[in-house]
Amino acid sequence: MKPEIRIGYGWDSHEFKAGIPLKIGGITLPYEKGLGGHSDGDVLLHAITDALLGAIAGPDIGSLFPPSDPKWKGAESALFLREALKRVTAAGYELVNLDSTLILAAPKIGPHADTIRKHVAKLCAVPADCVGIKAKTPEGMGTDNAAIAHVTVLLEKRGR
Repeated sequence: MKPEIRIGYGWDSHEFKAGIPLKIGGITLPYEKGLGGHSDGDVLLHAITDALLGAIAGPDIGSLFPPSDPKWKGAESALFLREALKRVTAAGYELVNLDSTLILAAPKIGPHADTIRKHVAKLCAVPADCVGIKAKTPEGMGTDNAAIAHVTVLLEKRGR
């Protein structure tokens, strides 16, 4: 018998690199550097994808979309998120809410948090008040040239 609720956790990090756009939560933010990665480097959508897949005991993002496959070079991370959501639905669950913490020295996320929240909510088909977006600076962690995202999700059995 499947549990009524499931919790998933996802984590991701990418290093800043010049010459590419900065995408966080599917939104392009104004900044002189973007996040390197085989896809578009969207650290938040990658962590959400892994949290969703983890909640249903599925494969991780790297197994489904291997960085070694040139097919995913520059891919939009929303594609990965959509696949994870399809798998959640196929497993008989739906996303109830998610909470995230972004860790980066710059740019400041506060001015963009509401836009990111609304976009992530739209991508995930949940109300915006079911998406938490927080940001912290990496004081003393030595990660000033990277962005890190931590995400937890709560899934509920569909038709409950």
